[in-house]
Amino acid sequence: MKIHHIAIICSDYTVSKKFYTEILGLKIISEVYREERQSYKLDLAIDNHYVIELFSFANPPKRMSQPEACGLRHIAFSVEDVDQKRQEFISKSLACEKVRIDEFTEKKFFFTQDPDGLPLEFYEK
Repeated sequence: MKIHHIAIICSDYTVSKKFYTEILGLKIISEVYREERQSYKLDLAIDNHYVIELFSFANPPKRMSQPEACGLRHIAFSVEDVDQKRQEFISKSLACEKVRIDEFTEKKFFFTQDPDGLPLEFYEK
């Protein structure tokens, strides 16, 4: 029917929470601390649509893959204006790749990374 959500485990909860809420602008739906797991769970939304669960766990292993390895390649977000979104991120000191053009759709897109190196794509609507 549709993708329900994407779960992300971060290495530094405070840094990642700030990144996803203040830099990317996702809205907090709920935040809980699970004592038995010593773990936070942060539910995030885009336009009130639940999309990401951000988890903290003690000593998670590092991400071992690059975007071209088997498994999850990247997460892509749709945006109205790719150039404006890229400039907004750069003004917040986020490193962004150059804007590219999709050879099949002729739409603009660019990549950046979250604090743990998870590739994030921003694609023209």
